[in-house]
Amino acid sequence: MNQLLNQDLQQSDNFLQEIKDYSVLFLSSVDTLPVKAATASSELFDLPRKGMGAMHTLSQFRKRYEEHLAGNSGPRNWGFVTGGATIPAIAGDWLTSVFDMNASDRDTPPFKIETETISMLRQLFGLPDAFSGNFVTGATMANFSGLAIARQWLGRQLGVDVAQEGMAALANAKIVSCTPHSSTVKSMAMLGFGRNALLKIPALAGREAFDIDALKEYLLAHKGEPLIVVASAGTVNTVDFDDLQAIAALKKEYNFWLHVDAAFGAFAACVPEYKQLLDGWEWADSITIDAHKWLNVPYDAAMVFTRHLQLQLDTFKNVGAAYLGDPEKDFKYSNYTPENSRRLRALPAWFTLVAYGAEGYTAIVNNNIQLARQLGTLISENDAFRLLAPVRLCVVCFTLNVADEEKQAAIDAFLKALNDSGKVMLTPTVYQGVPAIRAALVNWRTTEKDLTIAWEDMLQQAAGPTVGED
Repeated sequence: MNQLLNQDLQQSDNFLQEIKDYSVLFLSSVDTLPVKAATASSELFDLPRKGMGAMHTLSQFRKRYEEHLAGNSGPRNWGFVTGGATIPAIAGDWLTSVFDMNASDRDTPPFKIETETISMLRQLFGLPDAFSGNFVTGATMANFSGLAIARQWLGRQLGVDVAQEGMAALANAKIVSCTPHSSTVKSMAMLGFGRNALLKIPALAGREAFDIDALKEYLLAHKGEPLIVVASAGTVNTVDFDDLQAIAALKKEYNFWLHVDAAFGAFAACVPEYKQLLDGWEWADSITIDAHKWLNVPYDAAMVFTRHLQLQLDTFKNVGAAYLGDPEKDFKYSNYTPENSRRLRALPAWFTLVAYGAEGYTAIVNNNIQLARQLGTLISENDAFRLLAPVRLCVVCFTLNVADEEKQAAIDAFLKALNDSGKVMLTPTVYQGVPAIRAALVNWRTTEKDLTIAWEDMLQQAAGPTVGED
């Protein structure tokens, strides 16, 4: 064995204790670190010929990158829909690396862990047992998987096995949606539908949700044609929900596959006051739910649920690999997901679900919603800002109260100053054609104190020099 490899093996206890101490140090200060830090600008590190060993490598890492580490997983990263990681979830993620098992085979602990975790998630979300599920890397790959299975269904309606014969028969396929996430369109490109296959149905006035009458009119005009409908259970700008119950009713009359993108909106199911927003999703054919958002597990993790296990197998099975066994007889998660090599993403979720249960997640979700609503109230009552949409759950969409011709430049300047301050991070968006700003609260650590810190900084930056002044 190489001398350094052997040295680190013998000293693994000391080194891992050092890593643990460093991790605790970081976590204890994550609330006070800049939410967004400057990018490291040092020269690229050349590959060492002999290596440094584990302890010196940690020292080199700290020297090169520690000052640039940010509180990205802290309580005031509101720029994207970014959760943190609960302490048990971090422990589960550590152990995932320690165990280093490929979560594919049935006859190994990872299979039981993933199956058990999916079962707990079904209970958390109130989904019927008819849904099978599995972990993937994120909502993008969950949407990809759901649409890949939908593609197989679409081919079957036309008498074609798309996984076997290709996309030729689906040249005119359309995917119908209202306000799809960009990952849906990205998935369409990767799956061979093409971005131009997206057909957008008009939204209700002042909303990001399907005008159901317009959807019904389109379905009636194309009755008999198999279609894929992608519904939103929580849009990124305003957490708007399509009327899933009305869409489910249309599904009984028209021939379409219903995929529901519920990346973070699924967690409305945790709070009795909001769970009705998901009424009807139990009739979906496939569902996307993210885990590194409101479940608050480390990147990267999401789930795809589907009612069509055989179609899922037909889509993703490994063919012609004798050493992997017969996919029709030998269940392996690798025959139901895009990846053959699979990290045990279920373990961090298992740890946090067991640690906090349904009541813990009700508390996390409800706390974030209440804080988002308080922020919305502060914004609506202040002349410097204008709230652009109701605060439905955890996202506040607003703009600066300046002239239209100055709005984009003012927002750019405001966000740069705000994000550079490091106290809170927000991101730009466009809502109903208006340049806007979005704050998304889904972190388990966020408290009223964080809201106060963020609001005071927002007021300070909004009162700063106007656009064009030095």
